[in-house]
Amino acid sequence: MYTAIMIGATYLYVLFVIAKEEIMKKRFISMFLAASMAASMAVGCGGKEDPKDTSSNTDGAESTDKEDMEGKEGGSITFMAPDWAIPTDEQLKAFTDETGIEVVVNEVGWDDIRDKLVTAAAGGQAVADVVEVDWSWVGEFYAADWLEPLDVDDDMKDDMPTLETFTKEGKVLAIPYANDYRLSYYNTKQYEDAGISGEPQTWDEVYQNCKTLKEKGVCDYPFALPLNAEEKTSTYLMWLAYTMNGVVFNDDGTLNKDSVLAALKYEENLIKDELVDPTDKTSSGMDAYKRILSGSANFLTGPTSFVSKSTNEEDCSVIGEITPILVPGKDAKATVTMALPEALGVTKFSKNKEDAKKFIEWYTSAEMQEKLNETNTAIPTRNSVLKNLIDNGTIQNAGAMMEEAELIASPFPDGIPAYYAEMSNAMYNAINKMALGEMSADEAYAEMEAKVAELAAE
Repeated sequence: MYTAIMIGATYLYVLFVIAKEEIMKKRFISMFLAASMAASMAVGCGGKEDPKDTSSNTDGAESTDKEDMEGKEGGSITFMAPDWAIPTDEQLKAFTDETGIEVVVNEVGWDDIRDKLVTAAAGGQAVADVVEVDWSWVGEFYAADWLEPLDVDDDMKDDMPTLETFTKEGKVLAIPYANDYRLSYYNTKQYEDAGISGEPQTWDEVYQNCKTLKEKGVCDYPFALPLNAEEKTSTYLMWLAYTMNGVVFNDDGTLNKDSVLAALKYEENLIKDELVDPTDKTSSGMDAYKRILSGSANFLTGPTSFVSKSTNEEDCSVIGEITPILVPGKDAKATVTMALPEALGVTKFSKNKEDAKKFIEWYTSAEMQEKLNETNTAIPTRNSVLKNLIDNGTIQNAGAMMEEAELIASPFPDGIPAYYAEMSNAMYNAINKMALGEMSADEAYAEMEAKVAELAAE
């Protein structure tokens, strides 16, 4: 009996050990897979934690099944974009029902998207099939051959002037879905209080009117101007030079001295005459823009989004006083404006390029642009859609919004350069030094000119 019990106990112990080993083995495998997934999600992370990043496949690795689906009806694609670009579940379902293509959404903070894409592409992988493409990334991505050229017809080109921004050497690298071009705004009530009649036509008129507003105590700092060391400061100078003289860069990529220096001195005089709030020198560009919404600034040339902000009680305390107008020019209204749009592109390493292109075609269609304006407040890049939304009253207090949209043009003679980020950095640092009184406009121009010339020559 004792022997039988011992044998039985031994047998049970062996089974226990085997079972324990199997459990540990499964647990290890589970932990390994979890660690692998975490590593995959960390590829290209820009260091900014985004709690909304829910995708489990951000390194561009494709499954065998997915590879087999390429070119076939149905299939699956991945889509990486910031929160404002994500369609609703209903919209995505409609696309899937229509095409049979499933869309796996990877919502990522805008600041992280570029880093993730660059890291994956450097390793020959697609961070996603369809990705957000900012206007300022185009030159860099084209030089590195990270985006698949897209086919567009003449009708789209005519209806979507911002396509020029995403074109390099005749190749369209992304399709813009959200517009943002420079539009001017001014407070009409403050003009009335100061005895000023009519909207400003030229930059000189804007300047003189701002002086009058200050002298009469209507507005202490009438001109909203980003001057901090950030990109809004450099882009502001670019479009100011562009609207003043119709040129920013020479054909060889260097700065046009007459145009850029004139714009820089205009800003310098605004600062010297205390027409710009001193806080604009160190606060964010967006904070500088927002001063017009509180009435602490009278004049702004800024994002198209301020059309809707000017009618929103949560954003604006002077509703009914702000009017969007055509951007002033040198001798009359400017004939061009600079656009800073967002777009969607197909990554070069995608294994689902045809399905990805179908998604972008659907996403940027006239029908979807109208829907995305309703659900995501995106400003359409198709002028035909923008006109419909203005005409039917969906977009209120539009002013010259439609007229300005027809003046969109790129100031870059050969498209966005690959060195744009370095160039912008050099420009806004020099402008900020000027704003802080550390150098004159001439000195600031000399500093940025030397850097831009160096970059253009490489």
